[in-house]
Amino acid sequence: MRRLFPVTDQTPAPERDPADRAWSLDELAEAYAYPALDAGAHWLRANMVSTLDGAAQHDGRSQPISGESDMRIFGTLRALADVVVVGAETVRQEGYRPARAREAFAARRAADGQGPAPAVAVVTAGLDLDFSLPLFTSPLVPTLVVTGAAAPADRVAEALKAGAEVVVAGDGSAVDPARAVRELAARGLRRQLTEGGPRLLGQFVAADVLDELCLTISPMLTAGGAQRISGGPPVAVPRRLAPACVLEEAGFLFTSYRRI
Repeated sequence: MRRLFPVTDQTPAPERDPADRAWSLDELAEAYAYPALDAGAHWLRANMVSTLDGAAQHDGRSQPISGESDMRIFGTLRALADVVVVGAETVRQEGYRPARAREAFAARRAADGQGPAPAVAVVTAGLDLDFSLPLFTSPLVPTLVVTGAAAPADRVAEALKAGAEVVVAGDGSAVDPARAVRELAARGLRRQLTEGGPRLLGQFVAADVLDELCLTISPMLTAGGAQRISGGPPVAVPRRLAPACVLEEAGFLFTSYRRI
């Protein structure tokens, strides 16, 4: 792993050997630390991966375009968050499991007033989920189901029976992205991480509530008709973000862009 931007002592000079050195988890945690938050503030970052030709998935899943270093950063971002926000389709496609406690981050989380592992919040209108899965029946902290006030009552009852916490963030059946972010923050889940999928990320972008995008650029080409990292209706004016960090390892670029 080497830092390309901003330039620091971890950025190899041109005459130095550019061979990769695996960063420790502490170094990764420092590179991806959340900004200091004022009382009542929250920060929503997204973590996504894309091929060189813009595909966010291959055969419906992100794993084939990922790699070992990407998965280390994936785990680090999770370990820094209070809550992982994910869409129902991604839960079904990727076989989501509860976030686990990791000893390597235990002291850091304790110092930041966090529990042993982040909660997972599933955004869903229809609650078309398998509530017998470990994500709902055996998480370290209860999984949240974020839905609208008009969600099917029988499915809400199933979620509660499985041990999930239901969060209402919309007046109809759909979820209001901005309200979802606020409702989670009101529960003390202020360091927020969304892992998609593309439709959910597109909703956050359209609602102008995304503060940071951590985008892995995979050195692969897939062609085909795979989704981009975000979907849904376009914004009236493209959002511009500022680069915060660029790392490289084994041909993968790990970029971070923040709200200006």
